Amino acid sequence: MAKHEGAFKGRTLEELQAMNMNQLAALLPSRQRRSFKHGFTPAQKKLLARLELARAGKLKKPVKTHCRDMIVLPSMINLLLQIYNGKEYTSIQITSEMVGHYLGEFALTRKKVAHSAPGIGATKSSSALSVK
Repeated sequence: MAKHEGAFKGRTLEELQAMNMNQLAALLPSRQRRSFKHGFTPAQKKLLARLELARAGKLKKPVKTHCRDMIVLPSMINLLLQIYNGKEYTSIQITSEMVGHYLGEFALTRKKVAHSAPGIGATKSSSALSVK
């Protein structure tokens, strides 16, 4: 069977959005199912309420959140979120491929280390260099 655009585990986007939470949880991996079973935290409930306002068009700006442990739901698709990575907010456009993942997976907390030239005093010969 060929994978078609916007599908998640053989379901179309419309089918996913028509599902209730229990049916959606049955499609998710065990860690996400366990999170669904425990229920949403107050912070996650607040985020869902803000996302409903954004979907209705009542919010002009993207929704900012620190809630990195929220699972991407089908109702979040096509929304713009800003997820906190510990230092700044990373803008993320939610797509259908993200369903079932955690928001924190898309806002990385660590950057690649980019070293430049060694500084003065880093080596024995660097003390002989002129300072510009």
